[in-house]
Amino acid sequence: MKVSYYPGCSLHGTAKEYDQSVKAVCGALGIELKEVDDWCCCGATSAHSTNFKLSIALPALTLIAAEKDAADVSEVMVPCAACFNRLKTANYHLKKDSALKSEVEGIAGREYRGSIAVRNPIDIIYNDIGLETLQGKVTKKLTGLKPVSYYGCLLLRPPEVCEFDDYENPVMLDSIMNCLGADARPWSYKTDCCGGSLTISKTNIVTRMVNKLMTMAREAEANCLVAACPICMANLDMRASENVRLPVFYFTELIALALGLAGSENWFKLHHTDPAPLLSVLGLL
Repeated sequence: MKVSYYPGCSLHGTAKEYDQSVKAVCGALGIELKEVDDWCCCGATSAHSTNFKLSIALPALTLIAAEKDAADVSEVMVPCAACFNRLKTANYHLKKDSALKSEVEGIAGREYRGSIAVRNPIDIIYNDIGLETLQGKVTKKLTGLKPVSYYGCLLLRPPEVCEFDDYENPVMLDSIMNCLGADARPWSYKTDCCGGSLTISKTNIVTRMVNKLMTMAREAEANCLVAACPICMANLDMRASENVRLPVFYFTELIALALGLAGSENWFKLHHTDPAPLLSVLGLL
């Protein structure tokens, strides 16, 4: 399977462990990634707060660039939830609004064909690779790990744009975690907001929101959280109070750990909340 790959700004910077673990997992699962040539920032989070046309034109530039490879690929994998949301939003509006499409094409100096589907790695692993294939590659079951899956806001909403899992009670991440031998805990906060971009400007608000999530995860008898968004990861990993804090993982880090891929220990060292004590107690490191 070959797909275009859009890392976005975060995965080349503060979320490089996400980028590295995505690439390692895709390699092990037979997913060939081709990074989009000359991709640009998708505009999250400021563009869509200030200028609608800019918020469409920026991700459209990347979609148009990805279409250059349309003879070989018809999908672009977007791991970052914010980037995923912005590229899906651009696709949605450009296909529905011909006047906007023409204007954006004028800005880009190139035709937008709408031939590239925007997908998240959770979706590709769950639906294209399949749980049976994934489970067959597990060399180290994540026994004793009790995660709660945290999607956040941007992977799922608005549902008519994102078209991704059940927007009220998503299940793909739980199924993937259980497939790896973990015991995904049921909870009602999978899609609650973590505070997103307020992490610097309104830290006190973010701390309250993250503490609520951590408290509810503990009530669900979880010993960690699993995320798929660099913004969510940053907030959950850094902003929780010490008395409720739990380790947080990118879901691809745990897949890589279960598949016995190299790199896990290096990625975990980049976390603010060290997950090594938990994993060591469980015999997973």
